Amino acid sequence: MPETARPVYLPHDPLTPQRDITHAHFRPGETVVIFKGVAGGRLWGDAVTVVAPSWHTPTDENGWRVLDPAGGDRSYVTAHPRYLVHLSTGCPECLVHQKELREYLVPRIGTAEEPVDCRWYARTALNQLVHVADSGHGAAGGPVRPA
Repeated sequence: MPETARPVYLPHDPLTPQRDITHAHFRPGETVVIFKGVAGGRLWGDAVTVVAPSWHTPTDENGWRVLDPAGGDRSYVTAHPRYLVHLSTGCPECLVHQKELREYLVPRIGTAEEPVDCRWYARTALNQLVHVADSGHGAAGGPVRPA
């Protein structure tokens, strides 16, 4: 995703691209969230279910096929593990990442009730979710569209 496609007032995400999380951290059937921004002073994103291992061509690494329970034309996407955060409160690593992301993002966006999408993610033609920091890596898998 070209840098010019993002409005300048939206903060970048310096935390997720640096996150060191392995493919084995997640298991099929788990509910995870992909944080996209802030709503009401809290992190906001898409809750999805981990389904099966899948190669993530934009990063040339192991990824996960995830299911959006709301369905639609974007029901299944492939995502890199560093994009995923457990929704349960029992995962220390995910809680730390969530806290750091919240402390970074909320002061920059504020507490408006309407969701603010920071446009950190886009989808390729192969229905793979790509973080803007990863969009130039690996085999792109076709054009990138907003997520």
